[in-house]
Amino acid sequence: MSDVPAYEVVVVPAAGQPGREELRQQCYDVRIDVFHHEQGFPLDTEIDEYDEEATHILLRLLPSRKPVGTIRCVKLKEYYKLTRLAVLKECRQHRFGRVLVQSLHDYVRAHAKASGAALGSPGRTVKVVAHSQIPVKGFYVKFGYVPEGEEFDEDGAPHQKMVARLSLSD
Repeated sequence: MSDVPAYEVVVVPAAGQPGREELRQQCYDVRIDVFHHEQGFPLDTEIDEYDEEATHILLRLLPSRKPVGTIRCVKLKEYYKLTRLAVLKECRQHRFGRVLVQSLHDYVRAHAKASGAALGSPGRTVKVVAHSQIPVKGFYVKFGYVPEGEEFDEDGAPHQKMVARLSLSD
């Protein structure tokens, strides 16, 4: 593995806050490059009804501030959903996907604690759900996700529901 370049992780400001639109667009640009241009998913499925209220996390190289990775967190009634994890192909060897998942987990823990919610299960844990493309299920297992249910089609590709329960204990 080559030396990891300097980077920053930015939690995009909430809806209505200064800087949100520019940073969120950078997230969209990475997602479109990975999911549409590289993987061939339809462009019209990339931006959806969750994007307006979701928390977007952006990874940028320094000092250029070039956006190279993103992940999205959607707060649903019973759980948080990890979605739209994307890292530009030329940067995957740096394991930025791991950095982004950990950043999302840190965000979820902080949000759950601040809201007083231990969603999904007792014992001060919070539930996070991801729909993993089949070839990368093992990536999520490394973070404690376990498969749940049968494989299913999502936007023309086979996926697996993966579930993690994050501890809220300090």
